[in-house]
Amino acid sequence: MAHSTLTSKGQITIPKKVRDRLNLKTGDVIDFRMENGEVKMVPLVKTIPEVFGMLSGKSRKPVTVEEMNRRLKQHVRNSNS
Repeated sequence: MAHSTLTSKGQITIPKKVRDRLNLKTGDVIDFRMENGEVKMVPLVKTIPEVFGMLSGKSRKPVTVEEMNRRLKQHVRNSNS
């Protein structure tokens, strides 16, 4: 289990093991959420290169932003019909 010590200024160092697991880099924004007496640390933003291709399967070819927009517009048109 990773742990850290709170400084007099209320700061902690996120252990390297945790930073690596969450792929945290300098400048990343982190949200602290309090739920049921626990605090959850959630990274808020990732860069495009970090998330690019995360949702595509090996059998799917990459799609451009323009193609995604075209398909979304088509879906909206079909849903409203």
